Amino acid sequence: MVEEKVARKMEKIGEVVSTKMTKTIIVVVTRKVPHPLYKRIVTKRKKFYAHDETGEARLGDTVRIVESRPLSKLKRWTLGEVIRRSAQATVALAE
Repeated sequence: MVEEKVARKMEKIGEVVSTKMTKTIIVVVTRKVPHPLYKRIVTKRKKFYAHDETGEARLGDTVRIVESRPLSKLKRWTLGEVIRRSAQATVALAE
């Protein structure tokens, strides 16, 4: 019997900060790490461009992005799921 390796794709959870492009969202992933010398907790942020085919993610949503093949110069992630909807987005739609 031959064992097959299952490729696990990296996943990250972050907040959508821009939806101005067609089928593309920008997600900011925040992590807290200790400073190497001073050991103080420092917040680090990184932006990821993700593919959103259906346009379901909105500004302020918390989303899960999944690693994928390169889709453009900057896009290497796709939208996995919307974990939590933004409260400000629902208020803006109601007005």
